[in-house]
Amino acid sequence: MRFFRSYNLLPVLLLSLAALSSHAQYHADNFIEKLLKKHPERFSAILKNPEKYQVQVLYTKIDRNKNNIPHFTTHSYRLNNSEYFYPASTVKLPAVALAFEKLNKLGIDKNTPMFTGAVRPEQTPVNADSSSENGLPSVAHYAKKILLASDNDAFNRLYEFIGQQEFNDSLHRKDFTESRILHRLDSPIGPENNRYTNPVRFEKDGKIIFEHEAKYNNKEYNAPGQILKGKGYLKDGALVNEPFDFTKKNFFPLEEQHRLLKTLFFPDQVPASQRFNLTEEDYRFMYQYMSQFPVETSYPANYTDDYYDGFVKFLLFGATKTRLPRHIRLFNKCGDAYGFLLDNAYIADFEKGIEFMLTAVIYCNEDEIFNDDKYDYETVGFPFMANLGKTIFEYELERKRPHRPDLSRFEVEYDK
Repeated sequence: MRFFRSYNLLPVLLLSLAALSSHAQYHADNFIEKLLKKHPERFSAILKNPEKYQVQVLYTKIDRNKNNIPHFTTHSYRLNNSEYFYPASTVKLPAVALAFEKLNKLGIDKNTPMFTGAVRPEQTPVNADSSSENGLPSVAHYAKKILLASDNDAFNRLYEFIGQQEFNDSLHRKDFTESRILHRLDSPIGPENNRYTNPVRFEKDGKIIFEHEAKYNNKEYNAPGQILKGKGYLKDGALVNEPFDFTKKNFFPLEEQHRLLKTLFFPDQVPASQRFNLTEEDYRFMYQYMSQFPVETSYPANYTDDYYDGFVKFLLFGATKTRLPRHIRLFNKCGDAYGFLLDNAYIADFEKGIEFMLTAVIYCNEDEIFNDDKYDYETVGFPFMANLGKTIFEYELERKRPHRPDLSRFEVEYDK
């Protein structure tokens, strides 16, 4: 697997280190590795060859003072912004935050019906949504479908509402400068056509209260060099014996995913320039649907029957199909595609007063072939995510805290 760059690495490395030091104090120790080595029955295969599995982990301990103000201690394992991984559905979390932020700027309620037009052959319109309570599409309902079940079409509609340039520039202004969100998900639309986004309008009481025309992004967001991975890929059912090109694919590095989580859950603890312009109701909405189980959901009604508790809960639970405990909640956004398995979670046990943040990625593609649907999620990825979450959770159970945290901010009411 190769990650080609076409420029001098030293200045880039120095800039990356400077950026990391300005964002957070990541301890340059082997704390996580030591913890994993205590459990060879869980991690021996991964630890023997972490380069093969391209594992990266960020773990943040949270200690509160008597006034409930949090102090963060972050440990990393193989953190490397230069090691490309495909971020899959984890890009949907910033889409929700940016869509809410845009609505707040426009003065539009998130439940207002949003209609998507189509002006190009590859675009599709949306005028109804049978899965919502009123049968109409809205940013709020798209956000629910993203956070509850990682719906790809819902992400695509928010991507079209935000616009490719605004999506990227907004993240970059908040200092998520390495991220590149370049395309819709699960869509045949190519790189050039993904620069075009649909016209959108909002209606209230039958009247248009806001609309914008179709957009084209003239700005380029380029990878620093060609990104080739693997040995081959399937195209139109035939094997191509060449590395797969990820150069024009999305990129959302682990450090920025972890920092986004901190920004959304502890906005007062990050610089004002990095925060999203969200209301308290926006935060409550995100906390609810990031942690709510499908069976607790009223709309979409089919989620109760179609999805099990652990459907999008990889860390700690490993996507298990058994009923999950209700006092432990993962406020998370996970993803899996091209053999990459990811999860980004704030984890809280409301009975035991435990909280921490954990973000991880692992590569599960033994044959190094892409698009063949032969990925090792079940045998490698899910067990690793479950064991990683379990190991950190066990450590959190044992360690002493100066004060029990007040987690009432994150105790939300679920649909049912």
